Amino acid sequence: MEPIKLKYGLDETPPFAELILLGLQWFAIIVPVVIIVGKIVAGLHFSNPADQIIYIQKIFFITGVSFLVQLLWGHRLPLVIGPATILLVGIVASHASGLSAIYTAIAIGGLVLFVLSAAGLFNYLKKLFTAPVIATILILVAFTLTPMILNLITSSTVPGLALPNLVFALVFVFCIFAVSRHVTGFWKSTLIMWALIVGTVTYILLFPQGFEVAKGANTTIIAGFFQNMNFKLSFEPGVIISFLVCFLALSINDLGSIYSVGGLLKPDHMPKRVTRGLSLTGILNFLSGIFGVIGPVNFSLSPGVIASTGCASRFTLIPAGVILLGMSFMPPVIAFMGGIPQVVVGSILLYIMCSQLAAGLIMATDAEEGFNFENGLVMGLPLMLSIVISFLPDSIVSTFPVILRPILGNGFVVGVLAVLIMEHLIFREKVGSHQD
Repeated sequence: MEPIKLKYGLDETPPFAELILLGLQWFAIIVPVVIIVGKIVAGLHFSNPADQIIYIQKIFFITGVSFLVQLLWGHRLPLVIGPATILLVGIVASHASGLSAIYTAIAIGGLVLFVLSAAGLFNYLKKLFTAPVIATILILVAFTLTPMILNLITSSTVPGLALPNLVFALVFVFCIFAVSRHVTGFWKSTLIMWALIVGTVTYILLFPQGFEVAKGANTTIIAGFFQNMNFKLSFEPGVIISFLVCFLALSINDLGSIYSVGGLLKPDHMPKRVTRGLSLTGILNFLSGIFGVIGPVNFSLSPGVIASTGCASRFTLIPAGVILLGMSFMPPVIAFMGGIPQVVVGSILLYIMCSQLAAGLIMATDAEEGFNFENGLVMGLPLMLSIVISFLPDSIVSTFPVILRPILGNGFVVGVLAVLIMEHLIFREKVGSHQD
């Protein structure tokens, strides 16, 4: 297959005006994901709005840095980078263990990913991730975030809004799908951004009593951003093991994203790009852990954007990274964005997870060896276990041994371990017929 015909190639720089416009498009694609994930995690960690704003500032900063270092020294491909929803799963499941334990585990996971990738050891682990395993992992992310999505949609500080919020979310999600079905190009690429804007405005008009702008933004820009940088190591084995499993899934996500653009553009030195990209993802997650924020991953959104714009220049993403860095030092802007209603955030996350689920189903059914009853069993048990674990009441999870609670109480981790057992132990003979 010949490389796609492009107006601007990988290492070509468009004229300045076009460079800025394309950069703004990339920014419009990634900023909703940063806001949504940042708002969710900040809400889990902090009750004080000022602390939530600082946390989201840090995510903007890490994301902007990730853009620049990957484009200039990493894989050097036009890939969108943002906070990893796979790590969001781990944070949600481990939030009771405390910030120090969570972000120590993220730092360790990033360091392990860097060592495995830089030393070439990751190739041995890749053999574990067959098509059914990858498909199950993609679906597990969606399933294990369901309780949190439900809480975002139905919880409200205003009495009596639970049912209206649920109805609003259902109508809103169907509208997003309806619009997605009929738009293309720029509008489809930036659909989440428009959904955030339209959903927020509509919700405020319908339920003004349920809307509150985040307060407490620090107007002393630099000082407000760098305060609370008192990282403390806290080694909790259960939390670390839980996040190491999450990082296995993150690495496959990262690898798939790099190869998706590599397959489209056919750049030279692809193995080196993969090694540099994965290694830098590890380093960036290590720094995110030290910084006390969720780590980044490469997204697989880029091929569609490249095809629609006819531009594969990696330099068009640099303005997006610079804008993200600039916004990280603007707490009033972050505070305004933090005012997006939870029900809108939950609805859009539901839409995103439906896309994740669709990707998993495509991966499962498009495998070269086909999809049969045994494949269904390999995937079915892990998915059912993840649902059961994800909806366990806190009163039951609290009875688990402390060291095992982050593992046995995490539906994603239990699901990943279960699919590996089903695929490589119980149905080992079948696996041998489709492994490389």
